[in-house]
Amino acid sequence: MKTITVGLTGASGLPYGMRLIECLLAAGCRVHVLYTQAAQIVARQELGYTWPGRAAEFADWLREHFKLPADAPLKVFGQQEWFAPMASGSNPGDGMVVCPCTMGALAAIAAGVSDNLLERAADVMIKEGKKLVLVPREAPFSALHLENMLKLARLGVVILPPNPGFYHHPKSIDDLVDFVVARILDQLAVPHQLMQRWGDEG
Repeated sequence: MKTITVGLTGASGLPYGMRLIECLLAAGCRVHVLYTQAAQIVARQELGYTWPGRAAEFADWLREHFKLPADAPLKVFGQQEWFAPMASGSNPGDGMVVCPCTMGALAAIAAGVSDNLLERAADVMIKEGKKLVLVPREAPFSALHLENMLKLARLGVVILPPNPGFYHHPKSIDDLVDFVVARILDQLAVPHQLMQRWGDEG
């Protein structure tokens, strides 16, 4: 069972993060969720969701939302839970995705700031040589944004802006979301059937 940490920040694009969590659980992964206060605000704006401020209550909310059993391999950690497994290189898990990722979070990760658990978890993934995928949602990118992304890419971090393709003839917003989530799952080597692959006959 792979252990994947999913960080949700206050950038636009929370439908990507929610769908990612759903697909990781469906694929049999153990999922650890980190979320910021700004993500709570965006969840209400984009999805009409009111997320609890306490990690344990948010875990219950996610289980109810995704109709998961009580023993589903899902845990939520607060931003100051420094004894969480992903805070240490001795237990980093198999991968981490920050989806969506604000430019502020990306800059903090690039600078190794580690002022909260999300930033520390990302720092651990980099130092341990584990898969870290950042899904930055901003337009246009400034030179500073691009410099931070290049710095991280040179460290082996995957920079995956949520830019859906259209060659699969999407018919809904869900199709566009699945396109991006499929690319994230591919980076994590997590199997899925979200869309037909290029060159496959359908």
